[in-house]
Amino acid sequence: MASKRNLKKDLNYVMSDIIETAIIYQIAHPEEDAKETDAIIADAVSDFNAMITKINQRDVEHKGKHLKEVSKEIETKAHGLISRINAL
Repeated sequence: MASKRNLKKDLNYVMSDIIETAIIYQIAHPEEDAKETDAIIADAVSDFNAMITKINQRDVEHKGKHLKEVSKEIETKAHGLISRINAL
């Protein structure tokens, strides 16, 4: 079973890396419009908040199964954001 603590740490690392990458892209390419990178950053923050809420849910029957599902969802959302950054 994934622990809440480790799952929160992983979520924090992943989303902060995605945000950092988007900001670095903005700095490295000042001539390009920043709307897409701003949207990626906003989506990363929104996903972070949603995932924290799911991790902290107390009214779940099978905590281990729930946390595994949340872990998979974090991975899916992170891959989506990373593919958007790669497409820039």
